[in-house]
Amino acid sequence: MIQTVIFDMDGVIVDTEPVHRYAYYQLFDELNITVSEEMYTSFTGFSTRNTFQFLKNQFNLQQEVEHLIQEKRNRFNDAFDTKEDLTLLDGVENLIKDLHQNGMQLIVASSASKVTIDRVFTRFSLHQYFSHIVSGEDFPQSKPHPAIFEHAASLSTAPKENCIVIEDSTNGVKAANAAGIFCVGYQSFHSKDQDLVTADIVINDFNAINAKTVSNFGFKL
Repeated sequence: MIQTVIFDMDGVIVDTEPVHRYAYYQLFDELNITVSEEMYTSFTGFSTRNTFQFLKNQFNLQQEVEHLIQEKRNRFNDAFDTKEDLTLLDGVENLIKDLHQNGMQLIVASSASKVTIDRVFTRFSLHQYFSHIVSGEDFPQSKPHPAIFEHAASLSTAPKENCIVIEDSTNGVKAANAAGIFCVGYQSFHSKDQDLVTADIVINDFNAINAKTVSNFGFKL
């Protein structure tokens, strides 16, 4: 029986991708670098630090990675505060509340920074439902490396085989696979370019599942 649900954040709980994209490309323009759509898509699931480390090497940027992170974060924060149409993804708030009310432990394991996660959780009053917040900035390697999900599972009150991960990205699904945790792939408009084929089950509507159905999902040994 599933007792712990590990959520990714971007593309699963909220779609901040348009805000991230705006902030990234505003900075790319100022750095005078051309990042193709294919390259940008490959960063899905990466931490901001690893994204800029890659770009620094790729384009021989002179700025330090920490400086680039802060510059991008400043642009994101400005846009986040002014974007009025930023909302939780359809059905996910009811699912979170239902899981919590039925005694399931909820953990978020996101590649986003702690600052970004906290901004989202504060804006939508989500802290009350989650026992732990795990940020990708605490790990040297980003998804598809399994470290972030392995750590999240270690925080669970239940064994790993009683945990599931909900992910919407290729790298996120691969990370869950590598961690040996049952993976629910969330297919939506926002993840149309992502390959979820190795997820254990794929859903496209959070309204179609609840605590009862989640508790009966399969598990990996």
